[in-house]
Amino acid sequence: MKGQTVHLPKRAWRLGLFFIGILLAGGVLLMYKGNDAVAQGIAKKDGILTAEQVKVSFQSVSGKMVNEAVQESQEVKAGDILMQLDSTDVDLDIAKTQAQIAQLDAQIQSMEGTIAIGFAQTDTSQEESRRQIDQQRAAIDSATATLVNAQRDYDRKSSLYRQGAIAKADFDDSQAALSVTQANMNQQQQALSKLLGGAVDTGNSDSLQLPQIEEQRQTIANKRHDRESLVQQRNQLQVQLQQLEVQKDRLTLRAPEDGKVLKLLAKQGEIVQADTPVILLESKRQYYDIYVSEKQAVHLHEGQSLAGVAVSDGQSVAGTIRFITQAPGFADLKETREKGQADLTAFQIRIYTDPGQAVRPGQTIEVTDYELPET
Repeated sequence: MKGQTVHLPKRAWRLGLFFIGILLAGGVLLMYKGNDAVAQGIAKKDGILTAEQVKVSFQSVSGKMVNEAVQESQEVKAGDILMQLDSTDVDLDIAKTQAQIAQLDAQIQSMEGTIAIGFAQTDTSQEESRRQIDQQRAAIDSATATLVNAQRDYDRKSSLYRQGAIAKADFDDSQAALSVTQANMNQQQQALSKLLGGAVDTGNSDSLQLPQIEEQRQTIANKRHDRESLVQQRNQLQVQLQQLEVQKDRLTLRAPEDGKVLKLLAKQGEIVQADTPVILLESKRQYYDIYVSEKQAVHLHEGQSLAGVAVSDGQSVAGTIRFITQAPGFADLKETREKGQADLTAFQIRIYTDPGQAVRPGQTIEVTDYELPET
């Protein structure tokens, strides 16, 4: 009714007061014992074991996937084949480059043979020229002796002709013979000069350096530059072949480390782009994070061994501290001034478990206060 006062039963009043008392007691308990989530996390010092994940991709190559060699949740070892791309184009390029290298090898061998034969022929020509020079010297010596005899015969018949002792025809014959002998001598000397080719005749054929022979040697030596050019072309093709072989090897995707296949991001028959993740791999590198107070953090350092305990079965889990860093602000111990204490900074500790631990990602690992002395 309007204007009337509603009176609650005494039992309802008592029940309301009871719940209010519980709330007040819980607040006081939280204030003095620090049972909020952050305080509990720092007090218990436990973390969830997490495995590092690796995104695996084809390095700098793309193409059609022709072999999907693994399945999700499959355990793999480092070096195991995960996927393969079509290698037809690369195989053709490799075959073409190998053929070009083989062709250049044949040209280089032919050039080397030509050079060797050329030098051998030059040596033979040199010996032949020296022998010809010796023969020509002998021919000159013979022509010289003939000229001397012809000169003597001419001088004698000239004297007899002046005395009227011989007929003019005999004198003319001796004069003609002398002229022929003189011409032959000149011819033989010219032939020797031609064989010498401008070299100074020292009289010793074995020490002669014949210009035409040296020119032949220089011409053959220049072919070595042509051979070197072929060698450089071959070296360039060899580098291209190595690059193609590396490219072909990259068409086969292998596991970078031991782990488990979490997810296949590409399927057989799809076109895969270079450096695009195709497999998500869970590695064997596992870690968990805990939060400690600054008083405890000063006693810890990177590389220090720190043991934890698996909450599920109490098994000891050995590990090593990887890094220590100031935790985000939400992890600090705040609002403690009501108790007369200053705020305390929390530190994040990341612990990597040692290889071979019989634990799996998702388990809770707890570090006891015994491992974390506090001063």
